[in-house]
Amino acid sequence: MAELIWSDQSLSDLENIYDYIAEDSGRYAIYTIQNIFKTAESLQMFPESGRNLPEFPDFPHRELILGNYRIIYRYDSDKNVTNVVTVVHGSRLLKEVYLNE
Repeated sequence: MAELIWSDQSLSDLENIYDYIAEDSGRYAIYTIQNIFKTAESLQMFPESGRNLPEFPDFPHRELILGNYRIIYRYDSDKNVTNVVTVVHGSRLLKEVYLNE
């Protein structure tokens, strides 16, 4: 089972997502964040289950799609560690700077 590590950036992303959704619905904001965490937890058992990033096919990063959100991560098989790098809304342009860890 791979260790799952959330970067500071990804945790900040989740706070921003929560704050934005909570402006309309606190309950749905909690539901969304819980689902993102639950989806990412699957990476502990299946760290290579996501697809390669279409924008950066040569990068080692992968993504899981959950509704409107992209959970971007990188799996280090030597250390058996999965790092969640960022969580972005699917409508946003994914820039290389978001992938810095």
